[in-house]
Amino acid sequence: MNEQQFIEALSKQGIELNEKQIAQFKKYFELLVEWNEKMNLTAITDLEGVYLKHFYDSISASFYFDFTKVNSVCDVGAGAGFPSLPIKICFPHLHVTIVDSLNKRISFLNHLSEQLQLDNVEFVHARAEEFGQNTKYRESFDVVTARAVARLSVLSELCLPLVKQGGYFVALKAAAGPDELKDAKKAITTLGASLKEEFAYLLPVEESERTLYIFDKIKQTPKKYPRKPGIPNKTPIQ
Repeated sequence: MNEQQFIEALSKQGIELNEKQIAQFKKYFELLVEWNEKMNLTAITDLEGVYLKHFYDSISASFYFDFTKVNSVCDVGAGAGFPSLPIKICFPHLHVTIVDSLNKRISFLNHLSEQLQLDNVEFVHARAEEFGQNTKYRESFDVVTARAVARLSVLSELCLPLVKQGGYFVALKAAAGPDELKDAKKAITTLGASLKEEFAYLLPVEESERTLYIFDKIKQTPKKYPRKPGIPNKTPIQ
């Protein structure tokens, strides 16, 4: 997917990019490739691959969830900024917080946001388990999202404690989504959420399977979650 195909594909979904936004994506690609030579941000570095598998794939969440009706988004383990920063470029009103455990990636994100002139973004160097117990952030976000971080049973424990009551957890998954959902049912209920909607679709060009899950936060998460770093991954809620 080249730049023009990217612009046209988004236009078909009702997202019309202006010149500034087009330039921001171009700069994002350039910086991603430049910094990737110094640190491992992504295995995908060709233009067509980045525009399809990082930019378009991230933004596809907005085809099914209306980001115009929310203000604050937290992205857990975003790595090089996916999915939240491509979404932020398309919906500039959003206040985006990214938490990541690797300080090098936080350095990249700070540099990226300065170069793209993004406002209302915050990048926090922390383990997601500790971040979720921080009273400044806990149950304070309209939406918490994550892409390719962990299986859903683990991801729920990292993300749902950050979602305010009445907010949403939006999980971007690949073909294994339905199996992960079965394993995560107990965790989702325990953590105070319920499945609102699910969408299965294909990423264009390569036709790879995607699943998007939207969970409603219907009650407070018990205080003991998330547990200490490493525990959710070793022993998911069953």
